Amino acid sequence: MDGKKLEYKGEEALKEIERLTSEADTVQEELLTEILTRNCETEYLSKYIDNKGTKDLLLSQFKNSGTSAGEPKMMPSIAEDLDRRTFLYNLIMPIINQYVPGLDEGKAMFLYFVKAEMSTPCGLPARAVLTSYYKSKQFKCRAQDAFNSYTSPDQAILCYDSNQSMYCQLLSGLVQRHQVLRLGAVFASALLRAISFLERNWASMCNDIRTGRVDHSVVTDPECRTAMSSIVSSPDPCLATEIEEICGRQSWKGILCRLWPRAKYIEAVITGSMAQYIPALEYYSEGKLPLVCTMFASSESYFGVNLNPLCDPADVAFTLLPNMCYFEFIPLGENGTLLMDDVAEEDEVPVDKLVDLVHVRRGCYYELVVTTFAGLNRYRIGDVLQVTGFHNKAPQFRFICRRNVVLSIDNDKTNEEDLHKSVSAAKKLLEPHNALLVEYTSYADASRVPGHYVLYWELLQHGSSPSPSVDLIDAIGHVLEECCIAVEEELDYIYRRCRTNDKSVGPLEIRVVMPGTFEALMDFYISQGSSINQYKTPRCVKSAKALKLLDSNVMACFFSPRDPHWIP
Repeated sequence: MDGKKLEYKGEEALKEIERLTSEADTVQEELLTEILTRNCETEYLSKYIDNKGTKDLLLSQFKNSGTSAGEPKMMPSIAEDLDRRTFLYNLIMPIINQYVPGLDEGKAMFLYFVKAEMSTPCGLPARAVLTSYYKSKQFKCRAQDAFNSYTSPDQAILCYDSNQSMYCQLLSGLVQRHQVLRLGAVFASALLRAISFLERNWASMCNDIRTGRVDHSVVTDPECRTAMSSIVSSPDPCLATEIEEICGRQSWKGILCRLWPRAKYIEAVITGSMAQYIPALEYYSEGKLPLVCTMFASSESYFGVNLNPLCDPADVAFTLLPNMCYFEFIPLGENGTLLMDDVAEEDEVPVDKLVDLVHVRRGCYYELVVTTFAGLNRYRIGDVLQVTGFHNKAPQFRFICRRNVVLSIDNDKTNEEDLHKSVSAAKKLLEPHNALLVEYTSYADASRVPGHYVLYWELLQHGSSPSPSVDLIDAIGHVLEECCIAVEEELDYIYRRCRTNDKSVGPLEIRVVMPGTFEALMDFYISQGSSINQYKTPRCVKSAKALKLLDSNVMACFFSPRDPHWIP
């Protein structure tokens, strides 16, 4: 495909964005009409539309597993969902190319991974949404053009062994280091995990490049080995020496720019819980590479794109595209939280409060509700959004948070209820040892890769001395380690998968604090303006000063001794 055709393709994509956003109200009405027409004979909608009895419960062909709390949610999906996702992906490069020219002159080193699959009792395949896309013909048979050229071979992306997949993808990126113009992964956490993996394995990769042969003891997957043989096809000692000199330096500050000197930006999700990884990405790029967040999506549906991709990460806003699904919104309080208790997560959607796409108001906060072709009807996504403006008639939203999520490192999303249930189960292990958990809070520690959950526990000792001594803590250290794993065993399927299979979350840690620490924490928050009458111990601490207070009172630390159980 020559340059003129590439440019034409980009112009057509941008024109389609303008058309969709200019006609957002009409597109939404037509889309809803089509959804209702298709599904009018399903059991769910027949009682609301024609009362002619029932046929199917939902219109769906296969299901994808979501990443919400609890056991994996089964999200219905149909084949044309992949077309919608592909449509949105095809908008990204035309948008970015307006701001970053010359991206057709090299390749992208994007690190993509698949997850283990399951089957439902009736035989339907159940996959993570991105796994479903990477295994589809839309991805594997995608048109090859200069904007769509990756360093990673498909065989490496589709390898279920995450270590082999990571090794092959990074090795491919190193071999083609002078062709790489874009760096990225789906989530910021995955890119940092790749950097950590590279720190441990760069010497082996350099040996492969020097000898012109991939070490078969490292890469055992036959398809990966075949694919890599065409990339590492002949000895290149000069390239190996270059990489050794860069990776062998004491400091890895700016390592991304040194290894891939032509890179123009980093692409990854950096909103929500992923914002905690921005400082680390800036460290590894020395602040020279813009952090680009291109789209807003979930397992349930894809939603919109960032029309200003080079904006500051704090200013990222997504323009919702009206052809993705039917959008509605539950109005929230002025700061996004004041009215959230009025609409509990388990409540029915309050139809009388819903606002449609084109009638949301700038500056206001909303919870997102969608109706999809695949059978989700007025489904609450759980995302809290704020309207920052409009592009034509389509609103632009800033992602604020997930409802009730207190801890998150990677794909995991742990809410306050699940955290409390897990801690309640674990603290029972203390009872035979005359110890009692009197208070706790938590923190998602992303200072190292992989990040991990930290629980701060204040204990009470039964008997003559109510304050737990160092001797007691030493004596029950093995019990506290078992408490760590007991908490993890009670956390949800996604957390346990991230810990056990993906290795994207590290072992949970319990930090035992001195008696009186939580009283001091209360005093701190009251000094910051909290009401003593309404104070409740926060179950997740994000204030740097509050964390400093907690850490200054730590008596001992304990980690999970093993991975929690997880079955694909």
